[in-house]
Amino acid sequence: MMALAVLDVDGTLVDTNYHHAVAWFRAFKQHGVVLSTWRIHRHVGMGGDQLVAALAGDDTERDKGEAIREAESELYGQLIGEVEPLDGARDLIVRLRELGHDVILASSAKENEVEHYIDLLRCGDLITGFTTSDDVENTKPEPDLIKAAMAKGSSEEAVMVGDSTFDCIAAERAGIPTLGVLTGGFSREELQKAGALSVYESLRELEEGLGGTPLRRV
Repeated sequence: MMALAVLDVDGTLVDTNYHHAVAWFRAFKQHGVVLSTWRIHRHVGMGGDQLVAALAGDDTERDKGEAIREAESELYGQLIGEVEPLDGARDLIVRLRELGHDVILASSAKENEVEHYIDLLRCGDLITGFTTSDDVENTKPEPDLIKAAMAKGSSEEAVMVGDSTFDCIAAERAGIPTLGVLTGGFSREELQKAGALSVYESLRELEEGLGGTPLRRV
């Protein structure tokens, strides 16, 4: 049975990481916490339920965490119209389908956001399924999201494609390998250290190199 292709969405298929970093910066600042944007970017890809404490400490999470997350969601909603697919995203999905793989989009975003990205990618008829925030209780780097995505496919074998260290760690904890891409702003060394099997400059390079990965036709 062909391995599932589990594709992260934010930062991997659609260019959202820096929009999220700005939205988090503004959300924290609204609640009296000023953080450097580069520090926030280092945590984009981590679930919002863990990000506030990771960046600003347990006291901020306890006192303001929910309010900051609500503000980020609203602020990101003002930026989502600027989001574009990353180069080669749809072509990669098409190629994976041609090779016989089921494609699952793995996201912990709200359902309306994921559906917006599917429309942007014009891939609704190409994917087998997708996850949303409703599918998971514990977000990345916990493995729950990856396991939820795998449960929507027809194979116990799967390969993750992701852009962040949190993708790599979550996939490893779920027992599957990750192919990393640099599209989210994390370095090759960071992704490799987090467990990526191999790392590609872009989705185009990944598509061209599928023959050397577990997502080749078998």
